[in-house]
Formats: sequence, C-alpha cells, structure tokens
Amino acid sequence: MFGSMKRGVNAYANVGLETGVAAASPHKLIIMLYDGAMVALLSAISNMKSSNVAAKGAAISKAITIIDNGLRASLDKNAGGDIAHNLDALYDYMSRRLLQANIKNDVAGIEEVHGLLSDLREAWLSIGEKSGQPVPQAAPAMPKTPTLVNA
Repeated sequence: MFGSMKRGVNAYANVGLETGVAAASPHKLIIMLYDGAMVALLSAISNMKSSNVAAKGAAISKAITIIDNGLRASLDKNAGGDIAHNLDALYDYMSRRLLQANIKNDVAGIEEVHGLLSDLREAWLSIGEKSGQPVPQAAPAMPKTPTLVNA
C-alpha cells in the first residue's frame, strides 16, 4: 500500500523537477546545478558523520557529476576567455578535492567545496539581478557547528 504511494510521490516530484528544468532560463539552470551540488554535499557530510559509507560515496559522486558534467561542461572557453578557463580550473580542483575528501573521510574538504560553490552561486545570482532575471530562493546553507566554550 505505502510502496505505491511513495512511487506516486516520487513521480510527482520528478515531474515538478522536469517542468522546472524545461521552463528555466540558462541562468536559472546554472543556479539549479549549484543548488544540486550543494545539497549533495550536505548529504555527504551527514552520511559521513553517521558512518553511512555507501550513501556518502553516492552523494559525493553526485556532486562531482554535477560539477563535471553540468557546470564544467557548460563553460564556453572561446566566448568566456580567462573567466571560463579559471572556472574550468576551479571546477577541476573541486572534483579532485571531493575525491580526496571521500577517500579520507574529510568533512573539511567537503565544506571547502561547498563554500566555493556557495560563493560562485552568489556571484551568479548578482549577475542575474543586474540582467533583470528573477532571483531564486536561497541556497542550502552549511549547518552551523556549535563551538565549545571553555568553562
């Protein structure tokens, strides 16, 4: 009974996502890629902290795929000049950093890439604001780590 309901909910969610992608401007699609990679990284951190190795690996792989096959593949190095070449190098660094973080269970490495993606997303949003594109919702934020105070 619940299995078929879950399939229905998933199908509904997929239709919503596909509709959003089909209706999105190229600018919005890049923001969606940033958001997807950032959500995957948050999932990787959560799974790493709970020792769920398979889910951690899947989440990191998803982020790397979005970075390499989405963000990096969308670069036009001829039209983009130095900016596109610099972004290509940065995306390459992010993918390698995530691979190392996966192997070493390094939360800091994942947080570093999340921060880089967040900064790039914000820059991309400001471009949209200047061009009159509607501003999407906020990106997923890194959870605040409580700090310990010496008593």
